[in-house]
Amino acid sequence: MTRIVAVANQKGGVGKTTTAINLAASVASKGYRVLLCDFDPQGNASSGVGYPRDKVELSIYDALVGDVALADVIRPTDITTLFVAPANADLVGAEIELITAERREWILADALAQVKDRFDYIVIDCPPSLGMLTLNALCAADGVVVPMQAEYFALEGISSLSNTIERIRTTYNPKLTIDGVLFCMFDARTNLSAQVKGEVQSFFGAKVFETLVPRNVRLSEAPSHGKPALLYDFRSPGAKSYLAVADEFLARQPADVAAEPAR
Repeated sequence: MTRIVAVANQKGGVGKTTTAINLAASVASKGYRVLLCDFDPQGNASSGVGYPRDKVELSIYDALVGDVALADVIRPTDITTLFVAPANADLVGAEIELITAERREWILADALAQVKDRFDYIVIDCPPSLGMLTLNALCAADGVVVPMQAEYFALEGISSLSNTIERIRTTYNPKLTIDGVLFCMFDARTNLSAQVKGEVQSFFGAKVFETLVPRNVRLSEAPSHGKPALLYDFRSPGAKSYLAVADEFLARQPADVAAEPAR
């Protein structure tokens, strides 16, 4: 059974797209077939796996408005089991167009239903907002991974996101769960980091990933080369951290999700 996971946080600059790229790539590196769905008009997840916005001919937007099937949008990457549904600036228009669309909250879910049987996991990179695009992603998803920084304002943001997830679970998508909270750009040397980490763990408990993704230059450089960290420098602390996150993520999956990679 395919698992659809949204990577979401309405606060920008917390490592959301970095997490989407590298979680998808790390799970794919273990043999699972993974689709990285770029649902952010900035298109950074697409460029991070080799498809800059100006090089994208067909995007997820084209599938949403019904011009093409989603299967025609999907492209391969340098990892044989990782594929991407790329995005570009056209997706900005979808935020407005979806408002009057029939089944407007389920447009992405309906599109993914056409291809989900081809993949073990689908990872959706959400925009840094709680608008119509993120609502579509959360309605399509089975679970949410929440990246965050160990900073004071991040606590306020994650509280707001938790409330939003609960409202979506109640109103639209009762199966939606929080698959994990991941600390990114973590600096273990500061008291604030330890304090924030402790407060988040007291609220989310075991949902907080044990792996902490550190600040890492190679991890920051990788997207400019169109590669996930494990292809850019697999020995870097960033690449190793996301491989460990992938192990935790896979260990947490329900029994009806693929226990072994599809062959």
